[in-house]
Amino acid sequence: MRMKENIKKYASDFLRVTAVSVLAGVVCGLVGTAFVKSISFVTALRGNNGWILYLLPIFGVILTAIYNFLKINGAGTNHIIQSVRTDKKVSPVLSIAVFCGTVFSHFGGASVGREGAALQLGGSISEFLAKVFKIPEDFRRILVMSGMSACFSALFGTPLAAFVFVLEVVRVGKRCLVAIIPAFLSSITAFLIANKLGVAPERFPLSEIPELTPGIAWRFVLIAVIGAIVSEIFVYALHYSEKGFKMAFKNEYLRVVVGGVIVIALTKLLGTTDYNGGGIDIVHHVFTHGEVNYEAFLLKILFTAISVGAGYRGGEIVPTIFIGGTLGGASALLLGINPAFGGAIGITALFSGVTNCPFATIILACEMFGVEGVGYFAVASIISFALSGKVSLYSGRKLPFVKDK
Repeated sequence: MRMKENIKKYASDFLRVTAVSVLAGVVCGLVGTAFVKSISFVTALRGNNGWILYLLPIFGVILTAIYNFLKINGAGTNHIIQSVRTDKKVSPVLSIAVFCGTVFSHFGGASVGREGAALQLGGSISEFLAKVFKIPEDFRRILVMSGMSACFSALFGTPLAAFVFVLEVVRVGKRCLVAIIPAFLSSITAFLIANKLGVAPERFPLSEIPELTPGIAWRFVLIAVIGAIVSEIFVYALHYSEKGFKMAFKNEYLRVVVGGVIVIALTKLLGTTDYNGGGIDIVHHVFTHGEVNYEAFLLKILFTAISVGAGYRGGEIVPTIFIGGTLGGASALLLGINPAFGGAIGITALFSGVTNCPFATIILACEMFGVEGVGYFAVASIISFALSGKVSLYSGRKLPFVKDK
């Protein structure tokens, strides 16, 4: 009798969290749309008014003040991941801070992305909904995963990769199995709403997939290996930049000002704004025109490490796509193959290497580039995962396998 009651209660809680997950998908779809459009607006405004770049240090001070005022300084994607793995709760006001902080960072030209903000937005929104609907602790964690999936899906337009990525990056045993349906429904819901409201999915044209021959095989494997190596360089650059800034400048306001000044100086020195903001347009140029600067990936690593290390908000996945696309495109040009194909392999290798999520990477690549190249994407993802180290962008994440390195 007691077992029957437990099963009934569990089923009731599961249906409730599934329904609230769909609601989270609706909310995240709306918030994600507003977020994407806000970033697009300020990025265009900065592009048309070059003097705004000089306001970057001021925007840095403002976003730091917002985090301090809301008493969530230091909160980030790792805190969201830990909230799923432990009983630690996420502050609902984090969504306000990360929304404003990321928009200000992009407005000023910091080299940041938006997926970190997506995971934090989704997690914070879901935490609030869990409190409102009195969701039990175990199911609260599932709801947070659903929110993370939803916002990632709304921002990138990759609903399948979004929910698999969250399951893979969080990886909390049997809870991942229970979360599949709620997270999937939440992800799909957010994607449909964002798409309906004009948020275009992130897609890159890949007009042709080369036939697998010995000549193509060694070239694409080489690009994947190089991608794995560069993924480690990128992760270490981010980690050591953050440590270096904190050691050199104890005051967080001074830290963000110095970082902003360095970004401005580098931008003026290079005479280009290609490395400010996310830089997705540069990646599209690689795919549509087959043109790329050979040093672009290294400069993006430098700009992103300084921006993130100094305290600007956003994420590292869009810069990862930039680095992978330009690295792969440049490598392909040197190796005499299609730059767009090389860019796709480079992005796949970088994403797998920095996240240590090989399965989500394969799905992401198929959604962004098309399923025709799934064999290439799978091999590139696995090679990069195998060759990259234990470190990843998310220190709170648990690796699915023991790595020897």
